[in-house]
Amino acid sequence: MASVQQNGQRYGITEPISLGGPTELDVVKTRELEKYLQDVGLYESKEEAVRREEVLGRLDQIVKTWIKTISRAKGLNDQLLHEANAEIFTFGSYRLGVHGPGADIDTLCVGPRHATREGDFFGELQRMLSEMPEVTELHPVPDAHVPLMGFKLNGVSIDLLYAQLPLWVIPKDLDISQDSILQNADEQTVRSLNGCRVTDQILRLVPNIENFRTTLRCMRFWAKRRGVYSNVSGFLGGINWALLVARICQLYPNALPNMLASRFFRVYTQWRWPNPVLLCSMDEGSLGLQVWDPRRNPKDRLHMMPIITPAYPCMNSSYNVSASTLRIMTGEFQRGKDICEAMEANKADWDTLFEPFAFFEAYKNYLQIDISAANVDDLRKWKGWVESRLRQLTLKIERHTYDMLQCHPHPHDFQDASRPLHCSYFMGLQRKQGVPAAEGEPFDIRRTVEEFKHTVNGYMLWIPGMEISVSHIKRRSLPSFVFPGGVRPSHASKGTWDSKRRAEHRVSSTASAATTTTATTTNETSSESKAGSNSPGDEKKRKRGDDETLADQLRNSKHVAVPMPAENGEGGSPDPSVGSICSSPMKDCCTNGKSDPISTDPQENVVVLSKEDAPESHPIEKIATPQAPTSEETEELEGSFDFGNQVTATGTIPPFEATTSNGSPFSNEALEELEVLPMRQPEVTHRASVQQRKPIIKLNFTSLGKTNGK
Repeated sequence: MASVQQNGQRYGITEPISLGGPTELDVVKTRELEKYLQDVGLYESKEEAVRREEVLGRLDQIVKTWIKTISRAKGLNDQLLHEANAEIFTFGSYRLGVHGPGADIDTLCVGPRHATREGDFFGELQRMLSEMPEVTELHPVPDAHVPLMGFKLNGVSIDLLYAQLPLWVIPKDLDISQDSILQNADEQTVRSLNGCRVTDQILRLVPNIENFRTTLRCMRFWAKRRGVYSNVSGFLGGINWALLVARICQLYPNALPNMLASRFFRVYTQWRWPNPVLLCSMDEGSLGLQVWDPRRNPKDRLHMMPIITPAYPCMNSSYNVSASTLRIMTGEFQRGKDICEAMEANKADWDTLFEPFAFFEAYKNYLQIDISAANVDDLRKWKGWVESRLRQLTLKIERHTYDMLQCHPHPHDFQDASRPLHCSYFMGLQRKQGVPAAEGEPFDIRRTVEEFKHTVNGYMLWIPGMEISVSHIKRRSLPSFVFPGGVRPSHASKGTWDSKRRAEHRVSSTASAATTTTATTTNETSSESKAGSNSPGDEKKRKRGDDETLADQLRNSKHVAVPMPAENGEGGSPDPSVGSICSSPMKDCCTNGKSDPISTDPQENVVVLSKEDAPESHPIEKIATPQAPTSEETEELEGSFDFGNQVTATGTIPPFEATTSNGSPFSNEALEELEVLPMRQPEVTHRASVQQRKPIIKLNFTSLGKTNGK
């Protein structure tokens, strides 16, 4: 295999980390990986591949017939009518070559200036498709951020976008990779073209396409098994994972998929977010389109995990990522790194890496969001709208509780077979790990939930029958339809990598707590003056267990202070030890020096989950959004992991060497019971509601001790 160095070509904006080729072990492990991916059914059959090609050919015929029809109807002259043309392009997983059996095909139709989106694409073409017997499940979405039509053509799922170019004739050899194609194009056309342009650019920027495809299949499968594959839920979608894998391929251009997968976890475990992932330098272009630039665009500074698209105009493809989902994904990267290291020592295998994440064993408390509609079509529309809003509920809860109550959204919905017009979503709840709680201290997310439901019920296409309810449930009360086969397991999973790590972490935490208690008792006995003053090292032990290294790094790093409420409820001045946010958010690195001032009045800190039960004396309030660190310079990962200094509003943050805690981030030792007061079952929210007596759910965290000194 010819190396990149021999070819004289460099990929990416930095030098590679390693030009080393594969070892014999890499070759063997890569073959094992490829066989594993085939055995789990990630590759389509040759027959299905041929059928997809035939379907794309049929779609091409349909759009060419459509463009001739509307050109004739609009009275174009004979020459333009003869030359009238529309072209079909593919993008996404199909274009990248990593699609699996039954996957949809992302397609783009490029048409001339006289073929409009509203009147012709969602008009005449939609009518033609609706009358064809081979077309089923036609769902036009003209009001989406990127308008599209979804349908099945001869049983193959198609998502069809439209780009209207300011040309009278679309040439058959049209090259959409040229930036000039965007000139005088409307915003919807630019967004529609972006998918194809980004996909093609990725394939140009990786040193070995086959190694890239195998590694991407591996990482997509891993992300789905671990529950972190969902753009709408705040995790990462297909294009995000493709960009992350492509960057690893650039850094290790001669490596095989076995090594690329291992280095993927190693690199992104140490990555200093929000430094962006870039496949190439960002081109500002000459067309005046806005590109991602935190130095000029204040909104770009709020992005937690920037993954920048390589085609002009460069955008952040992962703007949905929140501090919570970043924490979860970083923990999963660490888990992957640990397992890959164990595989090198023959202490783990691919099955271990791809173990599904036991979401309904990871927490003791959950939020359940139930929605329903009058018919199947209404439920499909209602689901799409609610799913697009669920991320806002996660953000609002964490902001309202100053990140003390953390949410973990499940990326998929669940349906009860006995209720076909209902579906449910779930979020795991836990107190922020390492932060002690006062005995009986509850959270009040009443206003947050009410504001969320108020936003959801503001759906412009809302009709009677579209209903939503939110309730808190314990793990033991989870409905059976969330479990495989509808059967609740009799006991928790045992023998898995995660269960072993949780057991080890519980033992480690217990030993650490016992050591801390003994040391505290000794200090109190020896000197009364030292009773309320513990060393910084002891404080870190209480909060982080065996993760002292990360705590020390954070303690020595500069932070951007976030204003927090004073004890009396008034606005207070920023305190670096309270509510501070680490400039490079790694796993659980955002740690308060002391617990936030939360009222202990049980009447104030209650959770009311039913809209009609909210009293009029508690109006919906907007939650203040904390300011994220300002990134003035966005630098790429260097070969030695020297990221360079990041400039913020408060100065320069020195390079941060990441270390991580032991085991899974979802350890059961931090699970806490929520005390539920007697209440009736919450009713489904209706537009016209009658005020009734409030059901009260008090979230009572008691597994951790009270804050020291309170």
